Amino acid sequence: MVRTVVVHDEELLRSALVQLLRSDDTLEVTSLCPGSQEPAGEELPADVCVVDGEYLHAPGDVRGPRLRDAYGDRLVVLTTARRPGVLRRAFDAGALGLVDKNAPVQRLLTAVHTVAKGERFLDETLTVALLQGAEMPLTTRELSVLSLAAQGAPIAEIAARLHLSRGTVRNYMATAIRKVGARNRVDAIRIVQSAGWT
Repeated sequence: MVRTVVVHDEELLRSALVQLLRSDDTLEVTSLCPGSQEPAGEELPADVCVVDGEYLHAPGDVRGPRLRDAYGDRLVVLTTARRPGVLRRAFDAGALGLVDKNAPVQRLLTAVHTVAKGERFLDETLTVALLQGAEMPLTTRELSVLSLAAQGAPIAEIAARLHLSRGTVRNYMATAIRKVGARNRVDAIRIVQSAGWT
């Protein structure tokens, strides 16, 4: 039996994933609602953890990193090709399984069994998106400036928080807008968030 835990913050989707996985008699499936409890050190409740990529990388949320630390390479991450940034971060974090949310059930089952054996599973529909995720055009500083702008911070506040001059913040903003092919700041924020880079 492969002990599998499903981590999702939405009850309906978590329950549906549990039922799908239980259709395989070789899987022992439980679920965990983020925030209800955290995996504890060496006593892990499962061999494989199935988690939504959005939860794993929620900005400012410390639970995703704890989950990565607890399960490491035993993660099967659900994501889409439309979010190459999320996909790339999951891959870089060491997740062995990457499954498209639009994949058939059998692909998820195969991924769980493959990861349980310590092998990598990459859904073929995600390979191009994974390469695109590696091509994130912004530097860390440009991404920080856009992330703060997305939170509504004006130039002066961004400058103060990042210990930069206002002119430098404007330059980073202009460069980021140009690099992502946006028309303005709002468009750049939309492009970066849609790709999952923030």
